[in-house]
Amino acid sequence: MRLFFAIIVCKLLRLIGKLVGKGSSLPGKYALKLCPDALGRVKLPEYIIAVTGSNGKTSTVEMIAAILRRAGKTVVYNQEGSNQIEGVTTLILCNSTLGGKMRGDVLLLESDERYARLSFRFFHPTHFVITNLYRDQLTRNGHPEWVYNAIAPAIHPDTTLVLNADDPLVSCFARDHGRVKWFGLEKCSISTADHRGMYHDGARCPVCGGKMDYDYYHYEHIGAYTCPDCGHRRRTPDFAVTDLDLAAGRLTIDGETEIALAFRSIYNVYNILAAWSVCSLAGVEKGLMASVINNYILKNGRMVQFTLGGRRGTLLTSKHENSVAYDTNLAYIRAAGTPCAVLVIVDAISRKYFTGETSWLWDIDFNQLNCQSVRQVVLCGKYVNDLALRFDFTDIPPEKIARFDTVAQAAEALRDSGEEELYVVTCFSDRDKLLSLVQLDQ
Repeated sequence: MRLFFAIIVCKLLRLIGKLVGKGSSLPGKYALKLCPDALGRVKLPEYIIAVTGSNGKTSTVEMIAAILRRAGKTVVYNQEGSNQIEGVTTLILCNSTLGGKMRGDVLLLESDERYARLSFRFFHPTHFVITNLYRDQLTRNGHPEWVYNAIAPAIHPDTTLVLNADDPLVSCFARDHGRVKWFGLEKCSISTADHRGMYHDGARCPVCGGKMDYDYYHYEHIGAYTCPDCGHRRRTPDFAVTDLDLAAGRLTIDGETEIALAFRSIYNVYNILAAWSVCSLAGVEKGLMASVINNYILKNGRMVQFTLGGRRGTLLTSKHENSVAYDTNLAYIRAAGTPCAVLVIVDAISRKYFTGETSWLWDIDFNQLNCQSVRQVVLCGKYVNDLALRFDFTDIPPEKIARFDTVAQAAEALRDSGEEELYVVTCFSDRDKLLSLVQLDQ
Protein backbone atom coordinates (compact mmCIF):
# COMPACT_ATOMS: atom_id res chain seq x y z
CA MET A 1 0.00 0.00 0.00
CA ARG A 2 2.91 2.38 0.65
CA LEU A 3 4.02 2.06 -2.96
CA PHE A 4 0.46 2.62 -4.18
CA PHE A 5 0.12 5.86 -2.21
CA ALA A 6 3.62 6.97 -3.19
CA ILE A 7 2.76 6.57 -6.89
CA ILE A 8 -0.49 8.51 -6.49
CA VAL A 9 1.18 11.35 -4.60
CA CYS A 10 4.00 11.48 -7.13
CA LYS A 11 1.62 11.65 -10.08
CA LEU A 12 -0.53 14.35 -8.46
CA LEU A 13 2.40 16.52 -7.48
CA ARG A 14 3.89 16.11 -10.95
CA LEU A 15 0.61 17.20 -12.53
CA ILE A 16 0.50 20.28 -10.30
CA GLY A 17 4.16 20.98 -11.02
CA LYS A 18 3.59 20.93 -14.77
CA LEU A 19 0.82 23.51 -14.37
CA VAL A 20 3.18 25.91 -12.60
CA GLY A 21 6.27 25.02 -14.63
CA LYS A 22 8.08 23.09 -11.89
CA GLY A 23 8.06 19.72 -10.24
CA SER A 24 10.66 17.32 -11.69
CA SER A 25 12.25 16.54 -8.31
CA LEU A 26 9.77 17.49 -5.60
CA PRO A 27 7.22 14.72 -6.37
CA GLY A 28 9.95 12.09 -6.04
CA LYS A 29 11.15 13.61 -2.78
CA TYR A 30 7.72 13.22 -1.15
CA ALA A 31 7.17 9.79 -2.70
CA LEU A 32 10.38 8.58 -1.08
CA LYS A 33 9.20 9.87 2.28
CA LEU A 34 6.07 7.70 1.91
CA CYS A 35 7.93 4.68 0.54
CA PRO A 36 11.72 4.91 0.92
CA ASP A 37 12.30 1.69 -1.06
CA ALA A 38 9.85 2.58 -3.85
CA LEU A 39 12.48 2.11 -6.55
CA GLY A 40 13.07 -1.43 -5.38
CA ARG A 41 9.38 -2.31 -5.54
CA VAL A 42 8.58 -1.14 -9.07
CA LYS A 43 8.81 -3.69 -11.89
CA LEU A 44 11.22 -2.13 -14.39
CA PRO A 45 11.76 -2.76 -18.14
CA GLU A 46 14.20 -5.26 -19.64
CA TYR A 47 16.71 -2.56 -20.54
CA ILE A 48 17.88 -0.03 -17.96
CA ILE A 49 20.56 2.22 -19.45
CA ALA A 50 22.36 4.79 -17.30
CA VAL A 51 24.81 7.48 -18.39
CA THR A 52 27.12 9.38 -16.06
CA GLY A 53 30.39 11.31 -16.17
CA SER A 54 31.67 14.86 -15.92
CA ASN A 55 30.64 15.95 -19.43
CA GLY A 56 28.40 14.66 -22.19
CA LYS A 57 25.64 13.01 -20.15
CA THR A 58 22.68 15.00 -21.46
CA SER A 59 23.78 14.96 -25.10
CA THR A 60 24.58 11.24 -25.05
CA VAL A 61 21.24 10.38 -23.45
CA GLU A 62 19.36 12.47 -26.01
CA MET A 63 21.01 10.61 -28.90
CA ILE A 64 20.44 7.20 -27.28
CA ALA A 65 16.75 8.04 -26.90
CA ALA A 66 16.49 9.19 -30.53
CA ILE A 67 18.12 5.99 -31.82
CA LEU A 68 16.08 3.61 -29.68
CA ARG A 69 12.83 5.33 -30.51
CA ARG A 70 13.59 5.10 -34.23
CA ALA A 71 14.19 1.41 -33.60
CA GLY A 72 10.63 1.12 -32.31
CA LYS A 73 11.35 1.11 -28.59
CA THR A 74 9.25 2.99 -26.06
CA VAL A 75 11.87 4.95 -24.14
CA VAL A 76 11.29 6.67 -20.81
CA TYR A 77 14.07 9.08 -19.86
CA ASN A 78 14.70 12.18 -17.77
CA GLN A 79 14.57 14.64 -20.63
CA GLU A 80 14.40 17.58 -18.20
CA GLY A 81 17.82 16.62 -16.87
CA SER A 82 16.71 16.07 -13.26
CA ASN A 83 19.34 13.44 -12.59
CA GLN A 84 19.49 12.96 -8.82
CA ILE A 85 17.53 10.34 -6.89
CA GLU A 86 14.44 12.52 -6.39
CA GLY A 87 14.19 13.27 -10.12
CA VAL A 88 14.79 9.61 -11.01
CA THR A 89 12.02 8.60 -8.60
CA THR A 90 9.63 11.12 -10.16
CA LEU A 91 10.39 9.78 -13.63
CA ILE A 92 9.90 6.12 -12.73
CA LEU A 93 6.77 6.46 -10.58
CA CYS A 94 5.03 8.86 -12.97
CA ASN A 95 5.56 6.32 -15.76
CA SER A 96 4.29 3.38 -13.69
CA THR A 97 0.86 1.87 -13.26
CA LEU A 98 -0.81 2.12 -9.86
CA GLY A 99 0.12 -1.52 -9.45
CA GLY A 100 3.82 -0.66 -9.66
CA LYS A 101 4.76 -1.76 -13.20
CA MET A 102 6.70 0.75 -15.24
CA ARG A 103 5.54 1.37 -18.79
CA GLY A 104 8.02 1.29 -21.64
CA ASP A 105 10.68 -0.94 -23.17
CA VAL A 106 13.71 1.05 -21.98
CA LEU A 107 14.40 3.11 -18.88
CA LEU A 108 17.14 5.57 -19.84
CA LEU A 109 18.71 7.63 -17.07
CA GLU A 110 21.09 10.53 -17.01
CA SER A 111 22.64 10.09 -13.58
CA ASP A 112 24.43 12.72 -11.52
CA GLU A 113 27.87 11.31 -10.85
CA ARG A 114 27.74 12.24 -7.17
CA TYR A 115 24.38 10.58 -6.51
CA ALA A 116 24.45 7.47 -8.71
CA ARG A 117 25.05 5.30 -5.63
CA LEU A 118 21.73 6.54 -4.19
CA SER A 119 19.74 6.26 -7.43
CA PHE A 120 20.91 2.66 -7.92
CA ARG A 121 20.62 1.48 -4.34
CA PHE A 122 17.44 -0.53 -5.02
CA PHE A 123 17.95 -1.48 -8.66
CA HIS A 124 20.86 -1.53 -11.08
CA PRO A 125 21.30 -0.62 -14.75
CA THR A 126 21.69 -3.37 -17.30
CA HIS A 127 24.13 -1.03 -19.10
CA PHE A 128 26.10 1.80 -17.49
CA VAL A 129 27.87 4.31 -19.77
CA ILE A 130 30.65 6.36 -18.16
CA THR A 131 31.76 9.15 -20.47
CA ASN A 132 34.74 10.84 -18.79
CA LEU A 133 36.00 12.25 -15.50
CA TYR A 134 37.45 15.77 -15.37
CA ARG A 135 38.00 18.51 -12.81
CA ASP A 136 34.46 19.78 -12.46
CA GLN A 137 32.68 22.13 -10.05
CA LEU A 138 35.33 22.29 -7.35
CA THR A 139 32.89 23.34 -4.63
CA ARG A 140 30.73 20.25 -5.28
CA ASN A 141 33.03 17.59 -6.69
CA GLY A 142 36.53 18.27 -5.45
CA HIS A 143 38.89 16.18 -7.56
CA PRO A 144 38.12 13.61 -10.31
CA GLU A 145 39.32 10.78 -8.05
CA TRP A 146 36.74 11.86 -5.46
CA VAL A 147 34.06 11.59 -8.18
CA TYR A 148 35.41 8.17 -9.15
CA ASN A 149 34.98 7.01 -5.55
CA ALA A 150 31.43 8.40 -5.53
CA ILE A 151 30.44 6.45 -8.65
CA ALA A 152 32.12 3.14 -7.73
CA PRO A 153 29.48 1.99 -5.17
CA ALA A 154 26.77 2.34 -7.86
CA ILE A 155 28.33 -0.37 -10.04
CA HIS A 156 26.66 -3.78 -9.76
CA PRO A 157 28.44 -7.01 -10.80
CA ASP A 158 25.65 -7.83 -13.28
CA THR A 159 25.82 -4.46 -15.03
CA THR A 160 27.57 -4.19 -18.39
CA LEU A 161 29.92 -1.22 -18.18
CA VAL A 162 30.36 0.81 -21.36
CA LEU A 163 33.57 2.75 -20.74
CA ASN A 164 35.65 5.40 -22.47
CA ALA A 165 38.87 3.52 -23.18
CA ASP A 166 40.73 6.80 -23.74
CA ASP A 167 40.22 8.11 -20.20
CA PRO A 168 42.77 6.56 -17.80
CA LEU A 169 40.60 7.15 -14.71
CA VAL A 170 37.33 5.93 -16.25
CA SER A 171 39.10 2.74 -17.38
CA CYS A 172 39.78 1.89 -13.73
CA PHE A 173 36.11 0.97 -13.30
CA ALA A 174 36.87 -2.19 -15.29
CA ARG A 175 39.21 -3.56 -12.62
CA ASP A 176 37.72 -6.77 -11.15
CA HIS A 177 34.56 -6.30 -13.22
CA GLY A 178 33.58 -9.09 -15.60
CA ARG A 179 31.24 -7.25 -17.97
CA VAL A 180 32.96 -4.42 -19.84
CA LYS A 181 32.70 -2.95 -23.33
CA TRP A 182 35.02 -0.19 -24.51
CA PHE A 183 34.63 2.75 -26.89
CA GLY A 184 37.42 5.03 -28.09
CA LEU A 185 38.96 7.20 -30.76
CA GLU A 186 41.94 5.87 -32.68
CA LYS A 187 44.90 8.05 -33.63
CA CYS A 188 43.73 10.66 -36.13
CA SER A 189 44.35 14.14 -37.51
CA ILE A 190 43.68 15.90 -34.20
CA SER A 191 45.98 13.63 -32.15
CA THR A 192 49.21 15.15 -30.87
CA ALA A 193 52.41 13.75 -29.39
CA ASP A 194 52.51 16.48 -26.75
CA HIS A 195 50.00 17.31 -24.05
CA ARG A 196 47.85 20.41 -24.50
CA GLY A 197 46.08 22.28 -21.72
CA MET A 198 46.77 24.22 -18.54
CA TYR A 199 47.16 21.11 -16.38
CA HIS A 200 47.67 17.38 -16.89
CA ASP A 201 45.48 15.03 -14.84
CA GLY A 202 46.88 12.07 -16.78
CA ALA A 203 50.50 12.70 -15.83
CA ARG A 204 50.35 10.06 -13.10
CA CYS A 205 48.79 6.61 -13.18
CA PRO A 206 45.50 6.50 -11.25
CA VAL A 207 46.29 2.93 -10.14
CA CYS A 208 49.85 3.12 -8.81
CA GLY A 209 50.85 6.78 -9.05
CA GLY A 210 53.70 6.08 -11.46
CA LYS A 211 54.55 8.36 -14.37
CA MET A 212 52.23 7.73 -17.31
CA ASP A 213 53.45 7.39 -20.90
CA TYR A 214 51.27 8.55 -23.80
CA ASP A 215 51.55 7.45 -27.43
CA TYR A 216 49.26 10.37 -28.34
CA TYR A 217 46.70 12.76 -26.91
CA HIS A 218 43.32 13.71 -28.35
CA TYR A 219 42.79 16.50 -25.83
CA GLU A 220 43.76 17.09 -22.20
CA HIS A 221 44.45 13.64 -20.62
CA ILE A 222 42.30 11.74 -23.13
CA GLY A 223 44.33 9.52 -25.46
CA ALA A 224 46.48 6.37 -25.63
CA TYR A 225 48.26 5.83 -22.30
CA THR A 226 50.39 3.18 -20.62
CA CYS A 227 51.84 2.97 -17.14
CA PRO A 228 55.30 1.30 -17.33
CA ASP A 229 55.19 0.51 -13.61
CA CYS A 230 51.88 -1.37 -13.21
CA GLY A 231 50.73 -1.94 -16.80
CA HIS A 232 47.55 0.13 -16.59
CA ARG A 233 46.82 0.99 -20.22
CA ARG A 234 44.30 1.95 -22.83
CA ARG A 235 42.24 -1.06 -23.90
CA THR A 236 41.45 -1.86 -27.51
CA PRO A 237 37.95 -0.46 -28.15
CA ASP A 238 35.04 -2.71 -29.04
CA PHE A 239 33.55 0.31 -30.78
CA ALA A 240 35.94 2.83 -32.33
CA VAL A 241 36.06 5.98 -34.37
CA THR A 242 38.71 4.81 -36.82
CA ASP A 243 38.91 7.99 -38.88
CA LEU A 244 38.08 11.59 -37.97
CA ASP A 245 38.24 14.82 -39.93
CA LEU A 246 36.81 17.61 -37.77
CA ALA A 247 37.55 20.25 -40.41
CA ALA A 248 35.45 18.36 -42.97
CA GLY A 249 32.87 17.38 -40.34
CA ARG A 250 32.92 13.62 -40.67
CA LEU A 251 33.93 10.51 -38.77
CA THR A 252 34.04 6.80 -39.50
CA ILE A 253 32.98 4.16 -36.98
CA ASP A 254 34.63 0.74 -37.04
CA GLY A 255 36.13 1.40 -40.45
CA GLU A 256 32.84 1.17 -42.30
CA THR A 257 30.14 3.63 -41.24
CA GLU A 258 30.64 7.30 -42.06
CA ILE A 259 28.79 9.92 -40.00
CA ALA A 260 28.50 13.63 -40.83
CA LEU A 261 28.90 16.02 -37.90
CA ALA A 262 26.48 18.91 -37.47
CA PHE A 263 28.67 20.12 -34.58
CA ARG A 264 32.40 19.71 -35.26
CA SER A 265 33.51 19.26 -31.67
CA ILE A 266 35.62 16.50 -30.14
CA TYR A 267 32.96 16.24 -27.42
CA ASN A 268 30.35 15.49 -30.05
CA VAL A 269 32.56 12.71 -31.43
CA TYR A 270 32.73 10.95 -28.07
CA ASN A 271 29.02 11.50 -27.35
CA ILE A 272 28.08 9.95 -30.70
CA LEU A 273 30.39 7.01 -30.10
CA ALA A 274 29.04 6.38 -26.59
CA ALA A 275 25.46 6.40 -27.91
CA TRP A 276 26.43 4.14 -30.82
CA SER A 277 28.12 1.66 -28.48
CA VAL A 278 25.28 1.14 -26.02
CA CYS A 279 22.62 1.07 -28.76
CA SER A 280 24.65 -1.59 -30.56
CA LEU A 281 24.63 -3.64 -27.36
CA ALA A 282 20.86 -3.17 -27.23
CA GLY A 283 20.61 -4.79 -30.67
CA VAL A 284 20.02 -1.78 -32.91
CA GLU A 285 21.13 -2.19 -36.55
CA LYS A 286 24.06 -0.05 -37.74
CA GLY A 287 22.29 1.49 -40.70
CA LEU A 288 19.43 2.68 -38.55
CA MET A 289 21.81 4.22 -36.00
CA ALA A 290 23.72 5.99 -38.75
CA SER A 291 20.54 7.43 -40.24
CA VAL A 292 19.56 8.94 -36.87
CA ILE A 293 22.85 10.51 -35.82
CA ASN A 294 24.06 11.62 -39.25
CA ASN A 295 24.16 15.44 -39.01
CA TYR A 296 22.25 15.15 -35.73
CA ILE A 297 21.43 18.52 -34.17
CA LEU A 298 21.08 18.41 -30.39
CA LYS A 299 17.84 19.74 -28.97
CA ASN A 300 19.07 20.21 -25.40
CA GLY A 301 20.36 23.77 -25.77
CA ARG A 302 24.07 22.90 -25.68
CA MET A 303 24.43 24.74 -29.00
CA VAL A 304 22.00 27.47 -30.06
CA GLN A 305 21.94 29.54 -33.25
CA PHE A 306 20.66 33.13 -33.08
CA THR A 307 20.79 36.60 -34.65
CA LEU A 308 21.90 39.78 -32.88
CA GLY A 309 21.60 42.87 -35.07
CA GLY A 310 23.62 42.13 -38.19
CA ARG A 311 25.49 39.27 -36.54
CA ARG A 312 24.89 35.56 -36.86
CA GLY A 313 25.53 34.00 -33.48
CA THR A 314 26.28 30.61 -31.94
CA LEU A 315 25.98 29.96 -28.23
CA LEU A 316 28.25 27.18 -26.98
CA THR A 317 27.26 26.04 -23.52
CA SER A 318 30.21 25.33 -21.23
CA LYS A 319 29.92 24.31 -17.61
CA HIS A 320 31.29 26.99 -15.33
CA GLU A 321 33.90 25.40 -13.05
CA ASN A 322 34.81 22.95 -15.81
CA SER A 323 37.86 24.07 -17.74
CA VAL A 324 37.86 21.13 -20.17
CA ALA A 325 34.37 22.09 -21.36
CA TYR A 326 35.59 25.63 -21.96
CA ASP A 327 38.78 24.52 -23.69
CA THR A 328 36.95 22.31 -26.20
CA ASN A 329 34.56 25.12 -27.12
CA LEU A 330 37.41 27.62 -27.47
CA ALA A 331 39.19 25.10 -29.71
CA TYR A 332 36.01 24.83 -31.79
CA ILE A 333 35.92 28.63 -32.26
CA ARG A 334 39.61 28.78 -33.19
CA ALA A 335 39.31 25.88 -35.65
CA ALA A 336 36.32 27.51 -37.40
CA GLY A 337 38.73 30.16 -38.68
CA THR A 338 36.04 32.67 -39.66
CA PRO A 339 36.31 36.36 -38.62
CA CYS A 340 34.36 36.66 -35.40
CA ALA A 341 33.79 38.23 -32.02
CA VAL A 342 33.67 36.12 -28.86
CA LEU A 343 31.49 36.94 -25.85
CA VAL A 344 32.39 35.31 -22.52
CA ILE A 345 29.72 35.60 -19.81
CA VAL A 346 30.23 34.79 -16.13
CA ASP A 347 27.29 36.32 -14.27
CA ALA A 348 26.39 33.42 -11.94
CA ILE A 349 28.65 30.48 -11.23
CA SER A 350 25.85 27.95 -10.75
CA ARG A 351 22.10 27.56 -11.12
CA LYS A 352 21.88 25.42 -7.99
CA TYR A 353 24.07 26.98 -5.33
CA PHE A 354 25.89 30.22 -4.59
CA THR A 355 29.62 30.50 -4.87
CA GLY A 356 32.00 33.25 -5.83
CA GLU A 357 34.84 30.78 -6.43
CA THR A 358 36.53 31.63 -9.75
CA SER A 359 39.90 29.87 -9.53
CA TRP A 360 38.72 27.58 -12.37
CA LEU A 361 39.15 30.49 -14.79
CA TRP A 362 42.90 30.04 -14.45
CA ASP A 363 42.68 26.44 -15.68
CA ILE A 364 41.16 27.54 -19.02
CA ASP A 365 43.44 28.09 -22.00
CA PHE A 366 42.01 31.43 -23.13
CA ASN A 367 45.11 31.93 -25.27
CA GLN A 368 43.29 29.84 -27.87
CA LEU A 369 41.45 33.08 -28.69
CA ASN A 370 44.73 34.76 -29.58
CA CYS A 371 44.37 34.15 -33.30
CA GLN A 372 43.76 36.19 -36.41
CA SER A 373 40.13 35.10 -36.85
CA VAL A 374 39.07 36.37 -33.40
CA ARG A 375 38.76 40.13 -33.95
CA GLN A 376 37.28 41.02 -30.56
CA VAL A 377 36.78 39.44 -27.14
CA VAL A 378 33.95 40.81 -24.98
CA LEU A 379 33.76 40.02 -21.27
CA CYS A 380 30.70 40.64 -19.12
CA GLY A 381 28.76 39.69 -16.02
CA LYS A 382 29.01 39.98 -12.28
CA TYR A 383 32.47 38.41 -12.37
CA VAL A 384 33.78 40.57 -15.23
CA ASN A 385 36.66 41.81 -13.07
CA ASP A 386 37.77 38.22 -12.40
CA LEU A 387 37.56 37.55 -16.13
CA ALA A 388 39.47 40.71 -16.99
CA LEU A 389 42.25 39.83 -14.56
CA ARG A 390 42.51 36.36 -16.09
CA PHE A 391 42.74 37.85 -19.60
CA ASP A 392 45.50 40.20 -18.43
CA PHE A 393 47.63 37.06 -18.20
CA THR A 394 46.98 35.96 -21.79
CA ASP A 395 48.78 37.07 -24.95
CA ILE A 396 45.61 38.57 -26.43
CA PRO A 397 46.25 42.25 -27.25
CA PRO A 398 44.44 44.49 -24.72
CA GLU A 399 42.91 46.58 -27.52
CA LYS A 400 40.97 43.49 -28.65
CA ILE A 401 39.29 43.10 -25.25
CA ALA A 402 36.16 44.96 -24.11
CA ARG A 403 34.34 44.60 -20.81
CA PHE A 404 30.81 45.33 -19.60
CA ASP A 405 29.12 44.94 -16.25
CA THR A 406 25.94 43.33 -17.58
CA VAL A 407 24.90 40.93 -20.32
CA ALA A 408 22.46 43.52 -21.67
CA GLN A 409 25.21 46.13 -22.06
CA ALA A 410 27.47 43.66 -23.87
CA ALA A 411 24.65 42.53 -26.18
CA GLU A 412 23.76 46.13 -27.05
CA ALA A 413 27.38 46.98 -27.87
CA LEU A 414 27.76 43.91 -30.08
CA ARG A 415 24.45 44.57 -31.84
CA ASP A 416 25.61 48.04 -32.85
CA SER A 417 29.23 47.28 -33.76
CA GLY A 418 29.63 45.19 -36.87
CA GLU A 419 28.42 42.11 -38.69
CA GLU A 420 31.12 39.57 -37.92
CA GLU A 421 30.04 36.20 -36.64
CA LEU A 422 29.52 36.01 -32.86
CA TYR A 423 30.35 33.11 -30.56
CA VAL A 424 29.09 33.10 -26.98
CA VAL A 425 30.69 30.92 -24.33
CA THR A 426 28.83 30.60 -21.04
CA CYS A 427 26.98 28.20 -18.71
CA PHE A 428 23.33 27.21 -18.34
CA SER A 429 23.19 29.56 -15.35
CA ASP A 430 23.71 32.53 -17.70
CA ARG A 431 22.52 31.22 -21.07
CA ASP A 432 18.98 32.59 -20.99
CA LYS A 433 20.21 36.06 -19.97
CA LEU A 434 21.69 36.33 -23.45
CA LEU A 435 19.06 34.36 -25.38
CA SER A 436 16.29 36.65 -24.06
CA LEU A 437 17.99 39.55 -25.89
CA VAL A 438 18.45 37.91 -29.31
CA GLN A 439 16.36 36.45 -32.09
CA LEU A 440 16.50 32.66 -32.03
CA ASP A 441 16.80 30.77 -35.29
CA GLN A 442 14.00 28.38 -36.08
